[in-house]
Amino acid sequence: TGKRWAYLAVVLDLFARKPVGWAMSFSPDSRLTIKALGMAWEARGKPAEVMFHSDQGSHYTSRQFRQLLWRCRIRQSMSRRGNCWDNSPMKRFFRSLKNEWVPVTGYTNFSEAAHAITGYVNRPVLVPGIF
Repeated sequence: TGKRWAYLAVVLDLFARKPVGWAMSFSPDSRLTIKALGMAWEARGKPAEVMFHSDQGSHYTSRQFRQLLWRCRIRQSMSRRGNCWDNSPMKRFFRSLKNEWVPVTGYTNFSEAAHAITGYVNRPVLVPGIF
């Protein structure tokens, strides 16, 4: 976005094969992932006993993020160290986002990026199971 990087955290519902929560920030920290998880949890009606799968990044292993999972009664599952295949649905989502939606030159500012990402996440999907 202009001269700064913006970071996007997304929560996918693997059964529905669609994003249900997301957040953007200039900092890739646990506050970003907490916001995305909170949006997903609210959007899905505050379900209990569901599973949250991620890689082993510090924002997913932070005390604050793990406390939110515990308070929401969400079980945490993590990819094996060094095994990218465990997180392939998320990699697929970001590949599709970059190839289909993000301009090659990027976005000029944060609000333009947020507006465009909202459009991508909320767009109607014509073929179920395809991001």
